[in-house]
Amino acid sequence: MKKWIVFVFVGFIAQLIDGSLGMAYGVTSTTLLLTFGIAPAVASASVHLAEVVTTAASGASHWKFGNVDRAMVVKLIIPGSVGAFVGACFLSKLPGDLIKPYISLFLLTLGFYIIYRFLFLNGRSLSKPEKQWSNRQLIPLGLAAGFLDATGGGGWGPIATPVLLANKSMETRKVIGTVDTSEFAIALSATLGFAISLGWEQVDWYWVLTLMAGGIVAAPIAAWLVRKLPSHLLGVLVGGLIILTNVRTLLHAWEVSASVYSAVYGLIVMGWAAAVWLAIRNRRKGKVASGEMAS
Repeated sequence: MKKWIVFVFVGFIAQLIDGSLGMAYGVTSTTLLLTFGIAPAVASASVHLAEVVTTAASGASHWKFGNVDRAMVVKLIIPGSVGAFVGACFLSKLPGDLIKPYISLFLLTLGFYIIYRFLFLNGRSLSKPEKQWSNRQLIPLGLAAGFLDATGGGGWGPIATPVLLANKSMETRKVIGTVDTSEFAIALSATLGFAISLGWEQVDWYWVLTLMAGGIVAAPIAAWLVRKLPSHLLGVLVGGLIILTNVRTLLHAWEVSASVYSAVYGLIVMGWAAAVWLAIRNRRKGKVASGEMAS
């Protein structure tokens, strides 16, 4: 019963972060499952099956609150779905023990990138709109993000959201809402790929239902809070969590001496704390600068 409550809570937090940041549901959930010894293909399949429901709830909520660019959703869905389906089939053919360290390395890289993204690249101005994204730009983005999302259990949001934010033609809230809404098709395509390659009997329904339950509750809350939460601080927090848990997976996979664990964990926690402090300081500086400009 305690484990059930814990993982419902994890699903809730993962969806709350994802709905507010436009990323991290798959990365956070897959990281957790890998930590508990679930095979990469099974973990990714379970997360994507849960995401079929949670992303539908999240997309509907973002749509209701006006956080979605409908034209952009349509442009992202097709290449993203193709990439996710191919990625799912590719991952399913690889031995779990062989691919697990590489998936953790991928997730670890995303963790560092998420921290960098929200610590140093969060202050982009929307005052000078750039040209709208073309199909020639969105097709490779969708293919790459969909493929890496299926193979890593996360990647659609961490890749698509920062890339779309680099173009100043969309509001941040609409980037997040658009990425979350289009993710329904990506999760569905990846799930179909895993079902064909693995079979439904390989899906861990316990993980699916617990993650799903927490995500459904969090989806409308996240869509409402998308304008309120300090996204850069949440980004730093979730990035640090992903780094910490994936380093643990890699230390076990590489059979590193147990005496090294404490030193490695200590360095990560200190770096994480410093990043949080910088995020808070940047937030305060931003408020002071805004106040001076207003006066």
